[in-house]
Amino acid sequence: MRFMILVKASKESEAGAMPDEKLLTDMGKYNETLAEAGVMKAGEGLHPTSKGVRVRFEDDRRTVKPGPFGHTEELLAGFWIFEVKSREEAIDWVKRAPFPGGTEIEIRKIFETEDFGEALTPELREQEDRLRAKTAART
Repeated sequence: MRFMILVKASKESEAGAMPDEKLLTDMGKYNETLAEAGVMKAGEGLHPTSKGVRVRFEDDRRTVKPGPFGHTEELLAGFWIFEVKSREEAIDWVKRAPFPGGTEIEIRKIFETEDFGEALTPELREQEDRLRAKTAART
């Protein structure tokens, strides 16, 4: 099972404050442990929303709105992709993260092809497999 681990933004991360050396060191060790265990498939920090945009879709129109965006508690500061056997295992790994107090992390299961049932026709499944193979070949 794959899970996306969403690290919520804080006032500090939205202000562009960078982590100190201790947190970078601790996070590096944590990420190394995840990678060695085969759990971490990807993981990155994100720039503040002041450097981002949102694209809104309304019928045929596309509207681009530059950041920053409000409601810090709804914003993201980073993510991981974990591959684990269960949600409980994902929770156990997240609990080991070296974040200071006040950090909030959300864990969401990523859809797998089998989750789509009969709506995913053999042709669509073949297309999905091709796209995954192309993506894997590029990384």
